[in-house]
Amino acid sequence: MEVPVAQDFRELRVWQDAMALAEAVHTVTRKFPSEERFGLTSQLLRASVSIASCIAEGNARSSTRDYLRFLSMSCGSVAEVETQLLLAQRFGYLSDTDVSSLLTPLHGLARQLQALKKALSSRLAASHAFPVSRFPFPAR
Repeated sequence: MEVPVAQDFRELRVWQDAMALAEAVHTVTRKFPSEERFGLTSQLLRASVSIASCIAEGNARSSTRDYLRFLSMSCGSVAEVETQLLLAQRFGYLSDTDVSSLLTPLHGLARQLQALKKALSSRLAASHAFPVSRFPFPAR
C-alpha cells in the first residue's frame, strides 16, 4: 500500500500529533517542582519539541535519505520522552493517569513514524533499483 507523503509538513498527521503531544507535555510539566525546571522539565520539553521539529526539518530536506535520518532522530526523541515520563512518574511528579494519557498518544506517534519510515524506505529502494546482469563477468 502506497502511503502518500505530504509536500508540506503541516499536512502530515504525524507532525500534527507530535505538536499536540508537545503541548500536552508542556501542560503537565507545569506540575513539576521548581527545582526540576533545569533538569527533567527542561529535558522533557526539549525532547517533546524535538519530535515535531525533526519531522518538519526532514520533510524540508531535498533527499529521501535525509528525511529518513531526521525521522530516525524523531523516533529517538520519542524514546527519550517515554523514558522521561516514566522517570517523572517514579519521582512522583506525575500520576499514573497523567502518564497513561501521554504514553497512549506517544505510542501512536511511534507507530505513525515507523509507517512513514517504511513508506519512504520502500520509495527509496524502488528509486535505486537497477538491473543486475545474471553474469557478473563478461564472456570471453
